[in-house]
Amino acid sequence: MDFLQLQDKTIVVLGVANRRSVAWAVAQVLTAVGARVVFVVRDAEVRERNQALFGTAPVLLCNVEDDAEVAALPMALGAICPVVDGLVHSIAFANYSQGFRPFHETLKADFLQAVDVSCFSLVNVVNHLRPLLSPRASIVTMSISTSRMASESYGYMGPIKAALDSTVAFLAKSLAVAVAPEIRVNAVGAGLLKTSASAGIPGYVDAYLFAEQVIPRGRALETREAADTVAFLLSPRASGINAQTIVVDAGMSINYFDRRLLRRTVGGQEG
Repeated sequence: MDFLQLQDKTIVVLGVANRRSVAWAVAQVLTAVGARVVFVVRDAEVRERNQALFGTAPVLLCNVEDDAEVAALPMALGAICPVVDGLVHSIAFANYSQGFRPFHETLKADFLQAVDVSCFSLVNVVNHLRPLLSPRASIVTMSISTSRMASESYGYMGPIKAALDSTVAFLAKSLAVAVAPEIRVNAVGAGLLKTSASAGIPGYVDAYLFAEQVIPRGRALETREAADTVAFLLSPRASGINAQTIVVDAGMSINYFDRRLLRRTVGGQEG
């Protein structure tokens, strides 16, 4: 039974860097339900490094920081598929090459580059792909479970993900008015995941291990679980969900005051 109704639908997936990428987990779910996946990666190096993953699937190149490459994407994509039924935007970048700094010392160039790659690229890519989008296309981007928790380890990416969440709402309204009323835009606000990208964030491992203890079930959120939610939002089964950030954190946000953790922190006794 094709519950998700994604059989033979064409889904464009941006952001695969390696087999631990959220984008790759999403692609696996989509392939399993019979969707046709077209990959868009940053450059030839990424394509060659992951050729074993991609197999015979189409792989296009687009560095979202290069406006010329974004502008050329519709023609390259249109040569492969005339209609795009879904788009997955799983791209984020933060420059920590000069080491981690307190938020108030964030460099302007680093902040603006992160906004460009992690947030504006969604608007830019969708705008250029408008002629290819089906009237009921679904667009899903990857966000975080909360941008209000001021985690030192996440730094300036918190505000940028907040901008992405807001962009989801404005983009959904804009596309509905100007392109097609049933095009949807949503985000998956994932809790802490074990990905190669997250491993590069200073202090992330400690935060990840703590999150694993806070989650009621006692184990971390799996990348597959976030990917399953992305696939659902791409499907017609989620037709009533639009302009939302769906939090997928395995219940972490309800359990910050878990007795076990409080006892360890303040040395009290469980009542």
